[in-house]
Amino acid sequence: MKQLAQESLKHFEKIYGYTPHHIIQAPGRVNIIGEHTDYNDGFVLPCAINYGTVIASGRRNDHKVNVAALNFEQQDQFDLRHPITNSATGWANYVRGVFKYIFELYPHIQGMDLTIYGNVPLGSGLSSSAALEVSIATTIKTLYDLSVDPKILAQLCQKAENQFVGMNCGIMDQFISTLGQKDHALLIDCRSLETQSIPIPSELSVVIVNSNVKHGLVDSEYNLRRQQCEEASSILKVSKLRDATLTLLEANKSLMTNVVYRRARHIITENTRTLEAAKALTQNDIQTMGILMAKSHNSMKDDFEITTPAIDILVDIIKTPLGDKGGVRMTGGGFGGCVVALVPNNQVEIIRHAVEQNYYRQTGLKESFYLCHAMNGADIVPI
Repeated sequence: MKQLAQESLKHFEKIYGYTPHHIIQAPGRVNIIGEHTDYNDGFVLPCAINYGTVIASGRRNDHKVNVAALNFEQQDQFDLRHPITNSATGWANYVRGVFKYIFELYPHIQGMDLTIYGNVPLGSGLSSSAALEVSIATTIKTLYDLSVDPKILAQLCQKAENQFVGMNCGIMDQFISTLGQKDHALLIDCRSLETQSIPIPSELSVVIVNSNVKHGLVDSEYNLRRQQCEEASSILKVSKLRDATLTLLEANKSLMTNVVYRRARHIITENTRTLEAAKALTQNDIQTMGILMAKSHNSMKDDFEITTPAIDILVDIIKTPLGDKGGVRMTGGGFGGCVVALVPNNQVEIIRHAVEQNYYRQTGLKESFYLCHAMNGADIVPI
């Protein structure tokens, strides 16, 4: 994050003519297991990664907010005294939404100058949006010394994405970007919001491979999957699929379409897999972890139908040399994006070579390979 901070600082001084008061970073995330379970009040097991968003900021004496997004070479301006409305510029809505809901709770805050710079690959499923939201929220909190619980801050960011941007996501992305812990994954109960730190064995590396099949979740079938899960919950007479069992599902199979049945089966089994995976990692049981990740991927492919041919090929390429020494699955909302693999440190280059040799040949696409480590959530970067 240091390079991002330096770039954000340099451009801040160039654009605004003074030294920023704070620099804040918020990480992206990779979800090791537990896909689409969050908005079903279930369990997820993400970790924050060393790719994220950095914001340099300075307080203003008026209510104007000036934002420079360095990655897009674009700027946005709005005034907190006037209603905050949607922008025609996509990234700006994530910023405006967070300001809108924080300002409703803390109307004494004033304006600020911001430069934003990030290195989370866009459209990859590594949650560039949450990193942006959480970095904005943490910047506002820090600049104006707000006493707000990190979990509440994450919920405000989720509200911004749900209600202002229009993406009906669960709480996971904002939560892990806020509360991530170094060298650990975080088991999150998305109903109670209780968390448990799960150590990632030191002999394993977190490898992320971007298929470079781009997806835009707002325009994808993400919201449709959520509706299908809600339909299943209604038929099963439970508030969320978190409360359903396979026995209950099978007893009511005749009352739902095959598609809705399979959507529910994925969520119910994925919740079980996520809890078992947290236990396996804690016990350093890599073989079991690998089996659970494989089952998760197959469930996303067959029951939830959110993988793509290129993603499935990428998983198979990695699985062949990896064997039972680690695990690999698609990660993120689906319809493109990345796969995540837990790989023995001494096999990272073997996996990299296998992907380089086979992925382009089989798909015509060039992958992006990221060797990651779990890091802390949003925080101040020393200037």
